[in-house]
Amino acid sequence: RLVESALRDVPGAVLRGDPDPAGRLPGNAHLTFAGCQGDSLLLLLDMAGVSVSTGSACQAGVPEVSHVLLGMGIPEDEARGALRFTLGRTTTDADVDALLQALPDAVARASR
Repeated sequence: RLVESALRDVPGAVLRGDPDPAGRLPGNAHLTFAGCQGDSLLLLLDMAGVSVSTGSACQAGVPEVSHVLLGMGIPEDEARGALRFTLGRTTTDADVDALLQALPDAVARASR
């Protein structure tokens, strides 16, 4: 639901990874947002009470563009707009709803 809604409702959203959910890790989505900086999106979503990451779990706190995305051939300007969404067993439908409500505005504000 998260991926489908983000791709439908957020201009410039691109799923990075297998479009088939069976080919991705459960509860994990990696998207880029054209014209945005991941750090700006992270801050705007945090202000809305939504936690996301701009990199892999093992790279938390590292302010560099993902070498994995660059290695996949994704241009640096697109890779800079990357966010990782991880849903766990404690994530509720209300949490996903809050993200989906906050995301379009955050992307619009970050792309100005």
